[in-house]
Amino acid sequence: MNDQKNRNGNGGAPAEETPAEEAAAEGPPEDIRDDAPAEPEPAGEEEAPESDTPGSDAPPTYEELLSDVASLKDQLLRALAETENVRRRAERDKADLSKYAVANFAREVLGVADNLRRAIDAVDPNAVEGNEDLRNLHVGIEMTRKALEASYERFGIKPIEAMGEKFDHNFHQAMFEIEDPDQPEGVVVQEIQTGYMIHDRLLRPAMVGVSKGGPKPEAGPEPAGAEPGAADEEGAKEDTGGAAEADKEA
Repeated sequence: MNDQKNRNGNGGAPAEETPAEEAAAEGPPEDIRDDAPAEPEPAGEEEAPESDTPGSDAPPTYEELLSDVASLKDQLLRALAETENVRRRAERDKADLSKYAVANFAREVLGVADNLRRAIDAVDPNAVEGNEDLRNLHVGIEMTRKALEASYERFGIKPIEAMGEKFDHNFHQAMFEIEDPDQPEGVVVQEIQTGYMIHDRLLRPAMVGVSKGGPKPEAGPEPAGAEPGAADEEGAKEDTGGAAEADKEA
């Protein structure tokens, strides 16, 4: 009892707390509390990777294999067709090059042939007979012209026959028209410059004169299903109707 009273002080009053006890009661200083490491938060469950589509590793089906085979076969056939087209086009270009390579050169040489022909036509036959030197010159020019035309034939160059033919803008070039009632209209009656073909292509059109004022070309056949003489009957009806109207007016 007395010991308890002595510990409690005067008449049982509470004893004063020591500085250590006060510090323990207040807790750690604020700076220590702030610097204390934070407790790690419980780690959440990691997101599981998306699972692969079920059956993605499964082998292809029989129908898928057939579809792949059909697609590859179609691609192969297309590639073969394209290769064949390229080969044919190359062969055609090669053939055209060998056939028409001299076209530009031949077109220039045609002017030389024209001059030779003009020189021959300008010589008077009577003067040739009376002059030996002139006759020899005339014969030499004529031989040169024939040799030149023979070389044309070896390269597939041929003249266009225009006289008496119906005018065709694909082969003829009309320079003028000639009044000729004895010839049908649109016929070549005069040739100024000879035209030439190289194989199946036009090398130079023929410069021609075309008839004008002659009889019209014959009409084509009557359309199928038309009765013969139907046009004449219609014309007769029109004439009769016109005559009746004239009588009424009179």
